[in-house]
Amino acid sequence: MTSAIQIRNTDTVATAVGDLAQGEMVQITGARTGAEIAVAEAIPRGHKIALRDIAEGEHILKYGEVIGMATSDIAAGQWVHVHNCRGLKARRHE
Repeated sequence: MTSAIQIRNTDTVATAVGDLAQGEMVQITGARTGAEIAVAEAIPRGHKIALRDIAEGEHILKYGEVIGMATSDIAAGQWVHVHNCRGLKARRHE
């Protein structure tokens, strides 16, 4: 089974350790070792998977910190990337 790493319990995303195929089950390691989530769409290695539903406008958390904001609703298991997330890490002082 492929895995994805969740850094902190508060994180809303995990990072894929390998390429994730639509429909496969992924084991979450790290903060919630043993949890599983179904992959909603293909996700490349190193990219983020939503661990729960994230509403449009909601902050996205990784490392226990806000890394971005959802630009559309994101369902659990979907790929979180530039098509549905606006990065905020470099925009803190805007």
